[in-house]
Amino acid sequence: MDLSHLARPPFNLDAQALDWVASTFARLSHDQRAAQLFNLNSRGPIDAAALAEIAALQPGGLTRFFTSDGGAERAALAGFQNGAEVPLLVSADLEGSRMSLPFGTPVPNPLALAAADDEALTRDISATMAKEALSIGVNWSFTPVLDINAAPRSAIVATRGYGSDPARIQRHALAQLEAFETAGLAATVKHWPGEGHDDRDQHLVTTVNPLTMDEWDATHGALYRAAIASGARAVMSAHIAFPAWVAAQGESDPEELYKPATISHALNIGLLREHLGFNGLIVSDASEMAGLSSVIEGPDAKVQIIAGGCDMVLFSSDPAAEIAAVARAAADGTIPTSRFEDAVTRVLGLKASIGLHRKQPTPAMPDPSTELAARAFAAAPTLVKDNPGTLPLDPARHRRILVVTPGIVEPMNNATIPFLLPNMLKAEGFDVTTAPYGTPLQTEGQDLVLYLFGEETLLTRGRIFLDWRALHGHFKTAMSRPWQRMPTVMISFGYPYYLYDAPRVPAYINAYSTHDQMQRAVLEALMGRAAFAGSSPVDPFEGRPEARL
Repeated sequence: MDLSHLARPPFNLDAQALDWVASTFARLSHDQRAAQLFNLNSRGPIDAAALAEIAALQPGGLTRFFTSDGGAERAALAGFQNGAEVPLLVSADLEGSRMSLPFGTPVPNPLALAAADDEALTRDISATMAKEALSIGVNWSFTPVLDINAAPRSAIVATRGYGSDPARIQRHALAQLEAFETAGLAATVKHWPGEGHDDRDQHLVTTVNPLTMDEWDATHGALYRAAIASGARAVMSAHIAFPAWVAAQGESDPEELYKPATISHALNIGLLREHLGFNGLIVSDASEMAGLSSVIEGPDAKVQIIAGGCDMVLFSSDPAAEIAAVARAAADGTIPTSRFEDAVTRVLGLKASIGLHRKQPTPAMPDPSTELAARAFAAAPTLVKDNPGTLPLDPARHRRILVVTPGIVEPMNNATIPFLLPNMLKAEGFDVTTAPYGTPLQTEGQDLVLYLFGEETLLTRGRIFLDWRALHGHFKTAMSRPWQRMPTVMISFGYPYYLYDAPRVPAYINAYSTHDQMQRAVLEALMGRAAFAGSSPVDPFEGRPEARL
């Protein structure tokens, strides 16, 4: 078996590591090789049954959805590794804010880091994330995000990416990638072949990259070339169709033109491997998402993921059955032998490239980088407009503040979390009243209305918008705007495009992240004790002149 490609970037395996890949492949049974192509998910408490289940399946990797107990998570991941005949790839979505380690240093999300626009800061924050992840046993991150926030209505790109300017995206994404790789954490760029021009969510539908090849080459293509040149060890192939490339190969069948990349040989092998020269591992996006399941589902989908050029399947609802299905497909030729063996050895190659074959001890958990995090949060809040000069807030002028908010929407579970900012304002001497959400808005006796929104990128949400009837609680009050009667400030701690629904709000702030530390940073700026230091990584006005009024 020729493994010479594993000696080249991004694997860069030495002779000892190549021998480990070859010997491990040789000793695995056919079914065990198939299991290496699956990255399963793990949620909730870890007990003996959970450990035994993974030990019985012997997958290539797992993604852990963490609890807030870092020590327990470290012990759990050690338990999974102890039961693995081949060391596990252990992955996480290290995206910052509420899409990160719940017990680690709170850090901003990509959009907030792009607003701070300090590459050294992004690199330092990313290094902190990597050290904390490695200290509990994570060795692979499904980041950085290369998506371009070109479609403002997208609820799924929004705060997960570095904005809408490809040059800014490249600077910050590569800073994160290099910080991860330097620390020894394998980085993954996503979502291939490029998300952000379709305002739908691939959790719910196959999205489409509508660009021409020239447009793609100048944007997404340039980003992926740069990431590949910088040593990205993995690419996440997503449930995104890219008809321009498929059509350029002489294909006219709509089923092929709009096939999600996850199962598209043309996009994974033709475009990514052969045209861009990517030599690393291709992992599918979560295979239970409707962007794939609306086209093909179950065991057949997993077979087509591998046959279509991905080396690893992300998640499974029925892993035993689906691993068996891939094994059968590799035996009967549905998955060609060369494709099957290439996928297995690339999984093993990724493991060897991060040193898993040496079974080194997990590093100690570092102390939280609280000072660095505070500096990062303080650098992000962006004053988009304050036309009447309402700010800074002053208890002498704005003593009675009416807060209108639906609360913070937790991105994974759509749970609601209360804002801390109202209590922070009370501590500053303001008399703060929070309007009961969903009841008719009453502004009498108030000096200022403060709208607070906390919707970061939301999975399976579809759309983020201002629901005026719910905010103001009645058909009639839905049509009333308080800024005609009193000072009004609107703050988004997430989605940056609310001016679409409130173009004439006089004062508007984007803060990008809902974390407590971001709320504290915004408070300092509201009170005039700190500057609004961020610069918009997207156009919050969406090119609408009236939104600037």
